[in-house]
Amino acid sequence: MTGRSIRVALADDQQLIRAGFSSLLAAEPDLEVVGEAATGREAVALVKRAKPDVVLMDIRMPDGDGLWATEQIVADPALAGTHVVVVTTFELDEYVAQAIRAGASGFLVKDTEPVELIRAVRVVAGGDALLSPSVTKRLLERVAGTLNDAPDTRPLEPLTDREREVLGLVGLGLTNEEIGGRLFLSPLTAKTHVSRIMSKLLARDRVQLVVIAYETGLVRAGSS
Repeated sequence: MTGRSIRVALADDQQLIRAGFSSLLAAEPDLEVVGEAATGREAVALVKRAKPDVVLMDIRMPDGDGLWATEQIVADPALAGTHVVVVTTFELDEYVAQAIRAGASGFLVKDTEPVELIRAVRVVAGGDALLSPSVTKRLLERVAGTLNDAPDTRPLEPLTDREREVLGLVGLGLTNEEIGGRLFLSPLTAKTHVSRIMSKLLARDRVQLVVIAYETGLVRAGSS
């Protein structure tokens, strides 16, 4: 994301929240707020029109909530470059796990420190997942708890043994540096493996890789 501003859209039914986020982001030289929406349908229309890099998406909105809007955005091939960050009041909002599985690139709580909000936008715009280890571990166990069927391992078939090993560590929330340390690889080599896995599995980002690791049984709740 060099050479131009990171374009951000805001979707929240509370004008005060939108105004606060907008003024905070607009103060950064590399961030540009390209539009605001107060409902799910408005959010989808805004994203289709403006094609932002990042959407800060509230869950509870009228006329199509944030979960529905996230699904619409993720399902549209023309919006492949847009990453959705779910913004919620509670760390374990019952809808957050569904939003992550729908393709959101991460989540934030509304009382996040300003510096963390700005960092989150930059991280997600750069193609990384917004994974807060402590909260994400609980979130992903909740995702795993919604999987009633036996794990389907077929998505793993294109992967080499090493790539499965790397995917398992991604599923535990490890960074490229931590994966490299576990497998005696350089962080750059670990990153290359992750990129190849994303390509083979047609994953939008690292969050989707984590979900795939759980859904295929490669990682199970409580693993470490």
